[in-house]
Amino acid sequence: MITFIIALIALVLGFLLYGAFVERTFGAEPARETPSYRLQDGADYIPMPTWRVYLIQFLNIAGTGPIFGAIMGILFGPSAYLWIVFGCIFMGAVHDYLCGMISLRQDGASLPEIVGNELGSVARQGMRVLSILLLIGVGTVFVTTSAGLLSTMTNNVWGMDLTMWRWIWIGCVFLYCMLATLLPIDTLIGRLYPLFGAALLIMAVGVGYGLFTQNGWMPEITNHPFTSHHPKGLPIFPFLCITIACGAISGFHATQSPLMSRCLKNERRGRLVFYGAMITEGIVALIWAAAAIKFAAAAAVPSLSPEIIAGGQHGAPGPLREPFHALNALLNAGGNGTNPAFIVNLICRTWMGRIGALLAVLGVVAAPITSGDTAYRSARLIIADILHIGQKKVWSRLAIALPLFAISAALVFVDFDILWRYFAWTNQTLATCFLWTAAVWLRRKGRNYWIAFLPAVFMTLVVTSYILAAPEGFQLPHTPSLIAGALFALSLAVWFMYVCVKYKGNELDSSR
Repeated sequence: MITFIIALIALVLGFLLYGAFVERTFGAEPARETPSYRLQDGADYIPMPTWRVYLIQFLNIAGTGPIFGAIMGILFGPSAYLWIVFGCIFMGAVHDYLCGMISLRQDGASLPEIVGNELGSVARQGMRVLSILLLIGVGTVFVTTSAGLLSTMTNNVWGMDLTMWRWIWIGCVFLYCMLATLLPIDTLIGRLYPLFGAALLIMAVGVGYGLFTQNGWMPEITNHPFTSHHPKGLPIFPFLCITIACGAISGFHATQSPLMSRCLKNERRGRLVFYGAMITEGIVALIWAAAAIKFAAAAAVPSLSPEIIAGGQHGAPGPLREPFHALNALLNAGGNGTNPAFIVNLICRTWMGRIGALLAVLGVVAAPITSGDTAYRSARLIIADILHIGQKKVWSRLAIALPLFAISAALVFVDFDILWRYFAWTNQTLATCFLWTAAVWLRRKGRNYWIAFLPAVFMTLVVTSYILAAPEGFQLPHTPSLIAGALFALSLAVWFMYVCVKYKGNELDSSR
C-alpha cells in the first residue's frame, strides 16, 4: 500500500512540476489565436469549454488500455508501478502534450502531416499507413472489449448465451461508432463524453476506495521489483513496456490529440488537456493494477472462491495461494482465453455491489466505446487529408467511413490475444516515431529537445527488442534481441546528434 500511495503522489507532482517545465519548454502563448476560432467549420473545428475538452481528451485516450493493460501488466510485479509512474510523467504525458500543441501550431494537423512536415514526404507516407492500421486495430480492439464486458454482464439474459450476446453487442457498438464518426463532433461526442468521463473517474475513485477497505495483498517496491513475477516467465523488459501502453505511453494518443487541438480555446489550457489527461490515465492504470492483484490475492487465500471456480471455462485450477498465479487464473476464468473484462466485472460487483455494476457499464464500457469511435473518426480525417476530400458534407464522410468499418468488422473474427499484441506493438512504435518527430521540432525551434530525445531513444530500444523476441515477432533469444535493439537505438541517437551538429544555428522561424 505504501508503494501505491507514493506512486499516486508522484503522478500528481509530475503534473505540477514536470508538466510546467514541459509547458515552458514548448513556449505556450495565451494571446495566440487558436485554430478552433480561425478555422471554425461547425464539424471538427469548434471552440469548446476547457473542462469539456479535457474530459473528451481523457475518454479519447483512455479506452480499456489503462484498465486491461494494467491488469495484465501487474503480473510482472511491482515493476508495473515504476513503469506507470516514470513512463507517464517523462514519456507519455510529454508525448501527448507535444503532439497536441504542435498540431495546434500547425492548424490542427493530423499526426502523419506533423511527421511529414518535420521528417519529409517518405516519413509522411509511412506514418499515414501506420496510423490508419493502428486506428483500425484500436477501433476493433475497443469494440470487441466493450462488447465482451457487456456480454459478460448480460449472459443468460432472455435465454441467450455469452456468444449470442457478444455478437449482438458488437453490432450495437459498431452502429454507435458509425454515428459518432459521421456526425459533427459536438453532436454525440461533445454531449455524451463529459458524462461518460465523469462516470469513469467516479468508478476509478470507487475502486480506489476499495483498495483501502477490502482485504488482500499488494506488492511493495521492496518485493524484488526488477525480478519478473509473471506466471509464464516473461521478462520484464521489454514485455512490460508493451503490455502497459495506455497507462504509461501510447502512440494512439498522438492520433487523438489533434482532434482536441481543433477545439482548444487557449494555448495555456494545453497542459491540463493533454499533459493532465495522460496523468489522469496513469492514475486510473495505477488503481486498476493495484486492485487486480489485491482482489486476486484475497481470492487465493486459502483458495479461489466457489463463484470464480464456477465461472471458469473448465474450472479454475486447485487452491492457488500465490497472488500472481491467482490473477493469471482469473484472467483465463471467463472463457475465450485471456479476458480482463471478467476481472473488471468481478471487482466492481464484489467491491461496489449494484452501484459498481452500473459504474462498470457507464465507465469501463463507455471508455472503450468512446475511444473506438474517435479512432474511426481520426482514421476518417487522416484519409480525408490524404485524398484532399472535404468533410463538411455527410456523404463525403460516409464514403471514407464505410470501408473502414468493413475492414474492422472482418478483424473481429481474429483471436483477441493476437489482435491485442499486434495493436500494442504498433501502438508503441507509433509513439516512438512521434517522439523522434517532436525532438526534431524542438531542435529546429532552438528549444530543449532532450525532453523528447531521451524517451525516443528508450522507446526505440523497447519496440525493436520486443519485435525481435516476441512470439508474434521473430522469436529470437532475449539477450541478442536486447543487444540488437540497443545498437539500433544508439545508431539513431548518433545520427540525430550528428544532424544537430551539422545544422547548428539553423533553427527555423518559430512563428508556427
